[in-house]
Formats: sequence, C-alpha cells, structure tokens
Amino acid sequence: MTDEAKLADTLRGKVALVTGANTGIGLVTARELARRGAHVFIACRSAERAAAALQAAKTPNGGPIELLSLDLGDLASVRACAAAFLGRDLPLHLLVNNAGLAGTRGFTASGYELAFGVNHIGHFLFTRLLLEAVKRAAPARIVTVASKAHSDARGIPPWEQLQKRTRSITGLPEYAVSKLANVMFSAALARRLEGTGVNTYSLHPGVVATDVWRGVPWPVRGLMKRGMISPEEGAKTTFYCATSPAAAEQTGLYYDKCSVKEPSPEARDVALGEALWHQSEAAVSM
Repeated sequence: MTDEAKLADTLRGKVALVTGANTGIGLVTARELARRGAHVFIACRSAERAAAALQAAKTPNGGPIELLSLDLGDLASVRACAAAFLGRDLPLHLLVNNAGLAGTRGFTASGYELAFGVNHIGHFLFTRLLLEAVKRAAPARIVTVASKAHSDARGIPPWEQLQKRTRSITGLPEYAVSKLANVMFSAALARRLEGTGVNTYSLHPGVVATDVWRGVPWPVRGLMKRGMISPEEGAKTTFYCATSPAAAEQTGLYYDKCSVKEPSPEARDVALGEALWHQSEAAVSM
C-alpha cells in the first residue's frame, strides 16, 4: 500500500462537519479530512461559494463531501441545518466550529451584535442541537476555532449590550468578546461532557490571511494581510486538535501552534463561563 493510500484510510468511516468551510482554514481542514477518508459535510451560508469549495476539497480516493446551508446569524437557519444533518441519522465523530468574522459591524437576523451572534451564539446552538449525534459517535471531538484576541476582552458585557449593533468603529473589541466566549464555551462544554467520550478543544490558528477579515475596508485589509500566515499554516492547529492521538485524552483546553497554552484569566474564570453558558442557553431557547 502506498503512503498516499495509507493516509486516505486513517479517517475512513468517520463523519466530520466543518462550518465556514467554503474558504480559508475551514476549506483546508475539510480537504485534509476528506483526503484521509472522512465523510465531510461543509456547512456555510453561500451556496455558490460552497459548491466551488466542494470541488476544491475533493481529492482522489478521498471521502465524500456534501454541502449544508448554514447562516449562523439566523437561528432558524441554524436549526434547519442541524435538522438536515440529523435527518441523515449519522454519527458525528468530529464537529469543527470554524466559521467566523472579524472587523465587521452590524446586527444578526436573530438580534445580536454581529460578531457575537455569528461567532458564539450561532455555534452554541448548532453544537447543542448536534450533541446527541456526537455522543453517539464517541470517541468524538468538538473543535472550536477561537483566537488569541480573546485575551483583549475584559469579560463578557451585559447581555443587553450584546443585543445591540456593533458599537466600536473597527468591530475588533466585539470580535475579542466573541472569541473569549468561544474559549469559555469549549471549557464549559467539556465539563458537561465528562465521561461521555467526547472531548472539546479551542484554539488560536494564528493570524491567518482568510475571509474572516472581509469586513475590514480596503486598503487596510490588504496591508493587514501582508504579515499574516497562509490558510494551510493556519489550519495546522485545527487539524492537530481534530486528529492528533496526543490530544485524544485532553479536553476543555486551549491550543496555539499545536500545543496546550494557558488562555486569559477571564477565560479561566469558571463562574464567568457558567454565567455565559446559562445566558446563551436561555437566549437560544426562546
């Protein structure tokens, strides 16, 4: 058997779902999972871009890739996407919460500040809806792409503030809050999944030249991207958390450059994380 054939067999029989996999590190992650034989679902908002991504992610002898429609800013869309996957009655061995945006101002269809609504609230609900399928697949993993920018946030603002349009000019302070929420969500989820065989991971992928920065005006966006790493480089830590045998016994931790790192003091505040969980749970149950 060739090395390529051996590689293609490593995830054969596994099912993976990657949000925001139409571009950037999500696309690289989906491609590499499929290359190793996984049955991959790409969940993203734009059907046109998703179709192009599907073709880009396909590899000879790789696993099948399918598309799902998902707008994380619209909780009705989140529920519909989860229902479409659950309707297939498949186990879910790997959920990669990759989609996100930064430097963008606005308000989601479901009534939240844009970055917080897409990066945290949408993924919070999506993960909860898919959780039984993940548990059924155990051992399984849930990987959430966060950012070292989480350390710029000094906590989670009052909930009523999170239900208003972006206040800052750059949108970056709000982005930091959403990434802090990602780290705390992953840790709180790990506490709830203890003993189930499902492990959780949050990570900083590096400062990557992807479409996450699409809301930053040109030419500032072009200047920013000059010092950023490639999507291939940025996907390494995601892929490590998703597949590494060394990480198989770890859960609820934060990673950078394929190694465990200590997140910010706010991210390690269990009481704050629990408060965020309960507020998020109440919000998506309405």
